[in-house]
Amino acid sequence: MKIAVIGAGWAGLAAAVTATQAGHHATVFEASRAVGGRARALFDTNNVDGLDNGQHILIGAYTDTLRLMHTVGIDPEKSLLRLPLTLLFPDGQGLSLPNLPAPFDAFVGILQARGWGWRDKAALLRTAVGWQLARFQCSPQQSVTDLCARLTPRVVNELIEPLCVAALNTPADRSSGQVFLRVIQDSLFGALGGSNLLLPQVDLGALFPVPAVRWLEQHGARVVMGHRVQTIQPQGLQWSVDADWFDHVLLACPPWEAARLVKHSGAQADAWLAQVRTLAFESIATVYATSHARLAQPMLSLRGGPAQFVFDRGQLGGPAGLLAFVASASQGDRQALEAAVLLQGQQQLGLDNLKPLRTVVEKRATFACTPALQRPAQHIASGLMACGDYVDGPYPATLEGAVRSGISSVSAAACSRRAAS
Repeated sequence: MKIAVIGAGWAGLAAAVTATQAGHHATVFEASRAVGGRARALFDTNNVDGLDNGQHILIGAYTDTLRLMHTVGIDPEKSLLRLPLTLLFPDGQGLSLPNLPAPFDAFVGILQARGWGWRDKAALLRTAVGWQLARFQCSPQQSVTDLCARLTPRVVNELIEPLCVAALNTPADRSSGQVFLRVIQDSLFGALGGSNLLLPQVDLGALFPVPAVRWLEQHGARVVMGHRVQTIQPQGLQWSVDADWFDHVLLACPPWEAARLVKHSGAQADAWLAQVRTLAFESIATVYATSHARLAQPMLSLRGGPAQFVFDRGQLGGPAGLLAFVASASQGDRQALEAAVLLQGQQQLGLDNLKPLRTVVEKRATFACTPALQRPAQHIASGLMACGDYVDGPYPATLEGAVRSGISSVSAAACSRRAAS
């Protein structure tokens, strides 16, 4: 098939690589001059290397993402720092899992959690066993707060809330309990190393998008940068993309861009458009700052402020003293948020020499992963599909969710093509 992929984020590039591997002819259209979508490197950073459009982490359970990185020539063991799941605070308290097979690593880590009493640990162990006995299923209407009603306030505040907002980017009281359980199942109760943190030691462009483009061009695919597609139109069994003809179109752009193209495409897609319009979005802010200090860990949890985590980019291949504070589901204007985060860092890290470098706010970073949310389907019309982290699936808005969506869209396109012919 001749396939058009609209969007060069992680979903679109995963789709293009998969299509090319299967022997199809892929053309990728990207509106901007940078690849990677909402997980990309920044280049206009006042000569400071290593800044991204937001701090991202991966986990060991991201099997498809890691496999595709290998495909395009990236060695994850060199580009990612692998650590056992560690959610420690600057005072040394918190959870740190040992290097044991799942789920023993989680159980031992809970028993050894620093700063937690036996009541805290017993409540978490009892709740985790209950999730496992229920096969990690719950009512679609349940929130994460509902799931954790029997946990102590300390466990909720120091583990569940930061874990939930990091994975789902939505506060626990309005996050989907079912999606949260799926993340817990695949990470803490999945394969050996599934819960490991994988912290990028290169910028996000070098981690996958830029090598993917290079691989695509070496294998006969076409990547068109700086081209915002204006129209897509069906014509028999084919589709016109700005007057160029394709057998199949994969919309790997943000949902609002996909809706713009679908709305005027002539396709009967009212139901799909209605689902897109129900999506709400959450923002993520990353405050980059400099300091003379080196943190005790490459990544630390933070309490009681807009930022949930801080990363020492100097320990992750970046300049010494570069810190990245991440505030998921952030609120307020950029200036006030930056000031609050810097104050939080000064107080909790004991740093009086923090200097702001750059604050990146992605206002529509992810969809709000709320209970019983009906996400848009992958299939839109004959020969037209959507892929991205917002498309219907078991995962929240993560890099793995985007990659898996891109991969599955190619298989679905091939199946629909065979059925149509």
